Amino acid sequence: MVRMSAEERRESIVRAAMAEFARGGYYGTSTEAIAKRVGVSQPYLFRLFPGKQAIFLAAAERCIEETIRTFEEAAEGLEGEAARYAMGHTYSEVIIQRPERLLMQMQMYLTVGAAEQAGDREFGELVRAGWMRLWDTVHALAGGGDITGTGDFMAKGMLINTLVAMGFPPGHRVWEGVYGTGRP
Repeated sequence: MVRMSAEERRESIVRAAMAEFARGGYYGTSTEAIAKRVGVSQPYLFRLFPGKQAIFLAAAERCIEETIRTFEEAAEGLEGEAARYAMGHTYSEVIIQRPERLLMQMQMYLTVGAAEQAGDREFGELVRAGWMRLWDTVHALAGGGDITGTGDFMAKGMLINTLVAMGFPPGHRVWEGVYGTGRP
């Protein structure tokens, strides 16, 4: 049996945390469930991460980074509206195929609100910083300049999130509001 390094374990914990937090949210997910999914003890989990919040933030960071990578790959060689269309289309396909990515994003938004209502502003600042990297990436990939185009793209992204979360299948007429064709 090959033993994993601490870095490999850390990676498996982040992947497991994304799946668990996506399904149960921050407050509904136990570190015990994450440890069990990975096959480690809770004490080992806390040797790699100082606490549940650090695990959630690592999962949130991974979610943002995967979305940025999706956008970068989709927009390669394109600019402006063509880049935005390719990013939106590819993003739609990804979250339809991997709904845990969408659910993790939704949990990020909900958790920021709940944490700040409980007085934890720093938590929100960290998640918002990741989201701003996403915004800045989209803006740069679409050629910069047109801030309205970036805002429109992000707004359509929220529409895409809503359609996928509500289970509207590809080809349904509501997708015409995103692509004009009814197909993501």
